[in-house]
Amino acid sequence: MNDSDFLDKAESLLKAVEHSCDRINDASLADIDNQRVGGMVTLVFPNQSQIIINLQKPLHEVWLAAKAGGFHYKFDSDQWMDTKGQGEFFSCLSRFASEQAENPLVFSA
Repeated sequence: MNDSDFLDKAESLLKAVEHSCDRINDASLADIDNQRVGGMVTLVFPNQSQIIINLQKPLHEVWLAAKAGGFHYKFDSDQWMDTKGQGEFFSCLSRFASEQAENPLVFSA
């Protein structure tokens, strides 16, 4: 994947995270504050815990930091997969966000 392809796919991922937050907030009482600065999105939950998603352009990776730990994702033909076999990005984000929000939340592409 070249730099341009990475940036296109990564930008789509960040926009999907933002749209998922909007959808979740409209449909529930989750009250997730999402803030974006450049290639980084910070999700802040009512209990003040955070999930940070940021782009690692030189590595063509998306990094996610949550209470559960730090995770790296690479685009694998049609989805973002954890580099250590922990699963697909949106599935993992849904699990981590649900744990931190103490409510079931679903993020999707």
